[in-house]
Amino acid sequence: MQLGIRLHDTTQLPFEERIAQVHELGFTCGHLALSKVIDEFPTTDEALTPGLAMYIKNVFAKNQLDIAVLGCYLNLANPNRTQLAEITRRYLAHIRFASWLGCGVVGTETGAPNETYDFVPECHTEEALQTFLENLRPVVEYAEKMGVVLAIEPVYRHIVWNPKCARRVLEEINSPNLQIIFDPVNLLDMDNYGDRQSVIEEAIELLGPDIAVVHLKDCAVRNGKLLSMGCGLGEMDYTQILKYMKEHKPFIHATLEDTRPENNQRVKHFISRKYAEV
Repeated sequence: MQLGIRLHDTTQLPFEERIAQVHELGFTCGHLALSKVIDEFPTTDEALTPGLAMYIKNVFAKNQLDIAVLGCYLNLANPNRTQLAEITRRYLAHIRFASWLGCGVVGTETGAPNETYDFVPECHTEEALQTFLENLRPVVEYAEKMGVVLAIEPVYRHIVWNPKCARRVLEEINSPNLQIIFDPVNLLDMDNYGDRQSVIEEAIELLGPDIAVVHLKDCAVRNGKLLSMGCGLGEMDYTQILKYMKEHKPFIHATLEDTRPENNQRVKHFISRKYAEV
């Protein structure tokens, strides 16, 4: 695997220094959320020009880093039509930017049927899923035109919340430009935590061919709640996912999540050792 990190989990530094430090830490790719990583200049829609893309691309290339994911984690099920129009424009701008940037995928989660992006029982309804599908279609069509892959990340507390639902979205949209970011922990909640190995097994079985990127983090139950944290700090068994990656996904981008500057090396060494052992 090509192991990377979510860039906004690293030490806050000027952009070029930050990317140089990520290389020095031994990572080979990064998950880039523009507004969370770059402070020195605007990253609004109108700022996303070919020139800016090539500048950012050159900074990463100089430091031998791939941009695994260009993050655009906005709510495509927002019921406010004005806000939804702004969100859709943001997606299109990111997709266009990604075509110049040469990144792996534009990544997103799958929203909630409210303006606040909060989990409610309605997230798991057919109505919410149909809303998401309706709003996702034009974004994927634009990705097709621009030659970019949009990758959705199933999350238990969002609309696309389990492997079967994610498989259905892939089949209904039916586009080679729609793929999956696989984060095993995000498929878990207190309701299914005891069955986590079967949940991960089902996800690999149903989604494996369409997994473009893997997110790696850990989780554990603390005071009756499921909390996420860096790899090796919780209760996850990584055997299934790492074995699948090793056997079926050579050189796949895999980015660490929920690390902190003070523990990212410990986490990196832990998951690298586990990968070598499977």
